[in-house]
Amino acid sequence: MPKKGVEPVRREQLIRATFQTIDEMGMADATVATIAKKAGLSSGIVAHYFGDKDGLLNAAMRQILRELKAAVARYRDEAGAEPRAQLRAIVDGNFDDSQTNGTAMRVWLTFWAASMHQPELARLQRANDQRLFSNLCHQFNRVLPHPQARLAARGLAAMVDGLWLRGSLVGGQFNADKARRIAYEYIDFQLNPGAAAATSP
Repeated sequence: MPKKGVEPVRREQLIRATFQTIDEMGMADATVATIAKKAGLSSGIVAHYFGDKDGLLNAAMRQILRELKAAVARYRDEAGAEPRAQLRAIVDGNFDDSQTNGTAMRVWLTFWAASMHQPELARLQRANDQRLFSNLCHQFNRVLPHPQARLAARGLAAMVDGLWLRGSLVGGQFNADKARRIAYEYIDFQLNPGAAAATSP
């Protein structure tokens, strides 16, 4: 009988090994055997805990989504309660190092591509997109009329994804500070367009 506490440790080992394998080899070559070997475990353990490769990939994507959610929550807890501070905190969480380091960016790109063909990954991605939009919309809605708040939220969500994607495709270290500044300027413009225009060169 397995010792108490072994299962969570082994699951974590396999999920981390999945990230490393995808980072080094890509999704196509990230077989159950290669992932299990990276984790120092048997292929049978993967089948026991996750069923198959798709089950393991789903668990890995859930993990990276949990890390994103935790990063956003951490920044929001540390920020002020006003809408501008909360919007900036959501941006900060999305550009946290846990989401912008080299491995995380390659894993995210891999999952995004795979979600076009795997319904469960697509469902997880849609839920993540909806959470981001909902959080942004709630904060903008505290200041702006609802239709305008929805447009502002869609624009900021697209900007966050676009800045992240552009940074991941350019290669090298992601410039999180620059991405934040661009997103902050958009927030300021939406919340107070007259002041933003007055300070523009």
